[in-house]
Amino acid sequence: MWLGLLALHAPFLRLPYHWDEAGYYVPAALDFFRHGLLIPASTEPIGHTPLVSVYLALAWRIFGFSPLVTRAAMNLFAAATVIATLGLARRLFGKRAEAREASIAAAVLLAVAPLFFAQSEMAHLDLAVAFFTLLAVRALLDERWMFFAAAAWLATLTKETAIVLVPVAWAYLWIESRRPGGKVRASAWIALASPCLPLAAWALYYHHHTGFWTGNAGYLKYNLYSTLNPVRMQLSFLRRFYEVFISGFNWLLAALALAGWWWTRKHPQTAQMTRTQEDARTQEDDRSRRFILLTSLLVAAYLAMLSAVGGAILPRYTLPIYPPLMVLAIGWIWRLPRALARAGCLVATACLVLAWFNNPPYPFPYEDNLAFADFIRLHQQAAKYLEDYDARVPGLRVLTAWPATNELESPDLGYVTRPLRVIQVEGFGAADLQSVSPGSFDALYLYSRKWEPPGNWLERFPWLENLQSRYFDYAPQVPERELVARLHLKLAARWDRRGQWVAIYRP
Repeated sequence: MWLGLLALHAPFLRLPYHWDEAGYYVPAALDFFRHGLLIPASTEPIGHTPLVSVYLALAWRIFGFSPLVTRAAMNLFAAATVIATLGLARRLFGKRAEAREASIAAAVLLAVAPLFFAQSEMAHLDLAVAFFTLLAVRALLDERWMFFAAAAWLATLTKETAIVLVPVAWAYLWIESRRPGGKVRASAWIALASPCLPLAAWALYYHHHTGFWTGNAGYLKYNLYSTLNPVRMQLSFLRRFYEVFISGFNWLLAALALAGWWWTRKHPQTAQMTRTQEDARTQEDDRSRRFILLTSLLVAAYLAMLSAVGGAILPRYTLPIYPPLMVLAIGWIWRLPRALARAGCLVATACLVLAWFNNPPYPFPYEDNLAFADFIRLHQQAAKYLEDYDARVPGLRVLTAWPATNELESPDLGYVTRPLRVIQVEGFGAADLQSVSPGSFDALYLYSRKWEPPGNWLERFPWLENLQSRYFDYAPQVPERELVARLHLKLAARWDRRGQWVAIYRP
């Protein structure tokens, strides 16, 4: 499985680091790799638990530091998640030929989902959390409380938000204990609560070294204090719901699953998978009921949490609920007539692969599909041009915005071989560039920091843009022609790639 995923990702495995990889995760892992620091010093600490940094540092220690090693190491998590999804589906669906086909469909559809596919090679935390969360879900279904504790410990040490598994597990166990014969031993409740221990230990350690229980002053303001607005929380919930159930052809899977549910209600006898024994049917139906309950609780908890906290509405934060949701969707789809279920899954697979390359008609994070590769390749060209220019004109002052600033300043990220002199602005909005004067820089490195396609929905519907601006800090980039006229610029170089662009201007 790992080799198969590596083959699919082969064109991207040597690419330099992208966006948050360059801004935090790779520098944080390098600090542990080089200096043994669990709390990074070369980048601003934001309180994330350190398991992925330790994991990447171990991979680099064995195989050497390079993007290829990093991406292959993260791809291993992706392969493990796909295999665990296949195992969970087989546990739920049984071992009959038709059930095996459904299990394979769940694993394949997860592997090709554009968000999962793009994140499968990126040095973020959420993919690893998805794997450990899936193990925890499986343990709860099998009533293996200590195994749940171990998986939830690992998930929490990967990213602190995974502590949401504790209230989910308690709610699940409480509901199950209310059923006839559902008495639960006290040791089970303790095991389910135990993931709070490593998080508490990390919070104490982090507070001792930084003075904060998590994050920092700016991080907490952006990700917590500024988000606790009732209107913003409702809008965030709608955005999260859209990301999970509609965007990137997810709507097609949701529609097929709803069709399977409706078919089951209308044809309760014919909608069942082929079974040979009544007791097997009873056991599988009970396991399916408990899985639906557990997945519903997990999805509700994640959507509620991510609607209340987090300044950036990044779809990758929802990755931990993708695998169980995919299994749940296939479970319903496979209740349809077999030919229809197979055709639906084939069409869905083709559409999900299409979404690797198809960008939506509104701003979205480039990391949600293969747009991230276009972004990186454009920035490689710009960085090489500026490095060559600096070799001819030493001391070149480059004005640009993050993450291009990190790309030019740190050779570790794979864009330059030596640091360049950078002047940073917050972004390319009108307010960000208002105080910039022509004599303050030697080159302006301008790029499509946001995806703003022709026919952008935010431009079509001003009320939507107003909501984005008011509650999510959206600000369109200053038009190039306006900037060129104000700063008296001339174009030195430009590159375009599938709707994204990079331009180098000189005063």
